[in-house]
Amino acid sequence: MVRAFRGMRTFDKYKQNLRQHRDEIWSYSTHVATIEGNTLKQLGWWSVTTQKHINYAAKELGLKIIK
Repeated sequence: MVRAFRGMRTFDKYKQNLRQHRDEIWSYSTHVATIEGNTLKQLGWWSVTTQKHINYAAKELGLKIIK
């Protein structure tokens, strides 16, 4: 489940560190992926934790990841 918070959405599992703002996915304070249509475009290579955030966001939003 995704929740709205002051213009940003938070995700149930990683609510402290993972957010969606408009078409951007943010892990901690870094923009790590962008929603483009029905895909999630990953913006580079990330740590294991950040990659988990990206994978989780894609699954929750029903999007395919493009690396």
